Amino acid sequence: MTDFSSYLSTFSQDFNQKLPNLFPLPKGEENRVIKAMYYSLSNGGKRLRPFLVTETAKLFNISSEESFMTGAALECLHTYSLIHDDLPAMDNDDLRRGKPTCHKQFDEATAILAGDGLLTYAFELICNEANPFSSSIKNKLCSLLANAAGAFNGMVAGQMLDILTEHNTDTKQPQKTINRIEEMKTGRLLRYACEAGAVLGQATEEQLQTLNFYSRKIGTAFQIVDDILDVEGKQELMGKTLGKDAAQGKLTFVSLYGLAEAKTIASQLISEAISALEVFGGSAQRLKELAYFILNRNN
Repeated sequence: MTDFSSYLSTFSQDFNQKLPNLFPLPKGEENRVIKAMYYSLSNGGKRLRPFLVTETAKLFNISSEESFMTGAALECLHTYSLIHDDLPAMDNDDLRRGKPTCHKQFDEATAILAGDGLLTYAFELICNEANPFSSSIKNKLCSLLANAAGAFNGMVAGQMLDILTEHNTDTKQPQKTINRIEEMKTGRLLRYACEAGAVLGQATEEQLQTLNFYSRKIGTAFQIVDDILDVEGKQELMGKTLGKDAAQGKLTFVSLYGLAEAKTIASQLISEAISALEVFGGSAQRLKELAYFILNRNN
């Protein structure tokens, strides 16, 4: 295991150990939805989004303890999107991270409610009094997260566009379309992670724009690598059904550019992301290492 992989693994373990405290079980039978929420949230994952929140906030001397609630809120919202993405009406997946998806482990109705529960709980966590920041900062975090996750220019819009392009061979501007899908569906929450860390640290506008640039580059690279792994990854490492993009006729970076060109584009994006961080000096080392990790991941 590389030094960074070990560092990320340790972060993930520490993050996971704190999660149970956020999910006390009510005594009534309605606690089934809490169990489903926690099942999906605790079901592995590298915790890249809360890691991004934490490491970005550290650029401005905000500790990991101080940024935890913000990172946990983002991971709750991200997990909601995965639960709904796996549903029969969407991608219809049986596996997520090597385990039964929420609707398979529980049932479809419970899974829908679990996703709803995690979405709303994300905002509750940001506003929680245990989140040690001013009301103005919390308000800003909530506003940005709602925009990032929403239907006007965020993740929901990206999911809609992704669905509309399935089996659609008449896309007039496929390059523009695939970039738009990635920007809203995948990249938007990665961008929010950097925005949130910057908001916690009260970054300057110039610093925020630099971090947004970095997040966009790694976000696109992340999706390209995801598309590549759907073609040539190993299912036992990915923990989900592979080859579904082609089967569903999805527009992907691989279907548009081919494997070789897609890999070249991802590598260039990561180089640009790392170069942008030079303004932060050595304090951004972990963010640079994360960029390389995204490029070279196998799951």
